[in-house]
Parts: sequence; structure tokens; C-alpha cells
Amino acid sequence: MTLSAAPRINCEVQETEAERARIFNIQRYSLNDGRGIRTVVFFKGCPHRCPWCANPESLAPSIETVRRESKCLHCTPCLRDADECPSGAYERIGRYITLAALEQEVMKDAIFYRASGGGVTLSGGEVLMQADFATRFLARLRQYGVHTAIETAGDASLSRLLPLARQCDEILFDLKIIDAQQALAVVKMNQPRVMANFLALVAEGLQVIPRLPLIPGYTLSDHNIRAVLAFLQTTRIRTLHLLPFHQYGEPKYRLLGEAWVMSAVHPPSADEIATVRQMAEAQGFQVTVGG
Repeated sequence: MTLSAAPRINCEVQETEAERARIFNIQRYSLNDGRGIRTVVFFKGCPHRCPWCANPESLAPSIETVRRESKCLHCTPCLRDADECPSGAYERIGRYITLAALEQEVMKDAIFYRASGGGVTLSGGEVLMQADFATRFLARLRQYGVHTAIETAGDASLSRLLPLARQCDEILFDLKIIDAQQALAVVKMNQPRVMANFLALVAEGLQVIPRLPLIPGYTLSDHNIRAVLAFLQTTRIRTLHLLPFHQYGEPKYRLLGEAWVMSAVHPPSADEIATVRQMAEAQGFQVTVGG
């Protein structure tokens, strides 16, 4: 889709409660969440509990407050209020935002979308938890010719997923643990529904890009990788993005006062990543590492 000149945004639009979303970050100038230069909106709340999650602040759907000891002045009395804290030691994670306000935020980057063929990606957390808002929001962006994408694990009713997916130029779809019992036990995911939803989106003719996180001890096994490739072979899709595990989320767990079970796990080696890539390419897939 080509980006056209955006209509003038009315700053006076009044939004209803149903037109608000909970987000925890807007990341600009991203190069790894769809084509071109992108603005990524991170929605708060996720029904899954992946042990390797790099965004633990996204899990709770509610707005949270955390305290940074390094900034604390140890005021007496402590108000424990992010708005009143003089040093910023108390920090709010997440905020409510309206359709109009979010539209204004992302359209600040319109020049980058035009120059690079990029656009806006909705991530999380899990965007499907706020699918109604996300669907309306992407529909507005598409009126301006903005390229739209979501990152999702696809575990929701098709009635929630499909209207949102139809507003996307790309659907970055994570395929994690294929074994249904293990997926339910480890990440609280209904894997048969995920796979059925994936096939439904492909049948709609939508641009679905499968992504496989490479997580030692979970998804990075010969059995799981072969199962993912076998599933994809039943479709017309011949692209696959590999997402190697990393430790970037560890400081966030410390900030939240939580222990991370993956703290001692090393990222996959170059040889391990190359082996998976070769397995996929041998079956005719065009592989991208990252993205």
C-alpha cells in the first residue's frame, strides 16, 4: 500500500471509554518489526506466560507502578506516587491512550513511512487482548495509506483475530511450541486453535509471515523445528523468520522485583542458528534471521 498525504487530524475529537487502549511503549525508528522504518506500539496485557518473554512489563493488563532504588531520595513520608515523586524513582508502566491521541503519535513519523515503505506495527503483550481498539485504529491508518502490521501468537477466537488481520498488510505470526500438551503446560496456549487460525488467515489470502523463536530447552529442538516446518509445508507459505533467544529482558525482571528463570540460559550459538536455517532452506523456505 502506498502512503498518501494524511488528512488533517482533528485535535478536538472526543473519544469514549471503549475507544481507549492500554499501551506501555511507542518505539520509533524500528527496523525489525515489518518492512521499512516502523513505529511499534506495544499493547499491555498478555494471556500467555512464555518463560523467555523479553517484555515482562507487558504481561499484566493493568497499569503498574515500579520503584527504581537508584533514583530514590528516601523522602519521608514517601507518597509512592509516580506523578508526585520528585526524583522519578516511582515510575508508571503503561498508560491509557485514545484512538485520536495514538493516531497523532504515530503520524509524527509519516515522513519515515513514505521514505522507506514502512509503517506501524502493533505488538505487545498480545494485541488480540485489545482487538476491537486495534482493529479500529488500523482501519484509520489505512485511510492514510499507512502500511500496517501486527505481531501476534494468534491464540484467540477467529471472530476477534480475523477482523484485525484484514486491516493488516502483514501479520507477523509466532509459532512457538507445536506440541499441544506442552504448549498448554508451558505457555498457556491453545495450540490447535493457533494452528487453525494460522490456516484461516492463509486461506483468506492475507500476508502471513511465520516466525519461530529459537529458545533453548523449549522451541529449539529437532522435534519442534521439524513439526513447525511440516505444518508450514501444508500451506503456500515459503518464508520463515527465526528469532534467536536473547538476554535483553533481564534488567526488566530485576526492575519488577521478579526472578527470571532464563537468566542462566545462553543464546543459541551461530552454529545452532545455522543448523535450523539449513533445515528450513533444505525444504524450500526463504529464511530471515531476526525481523
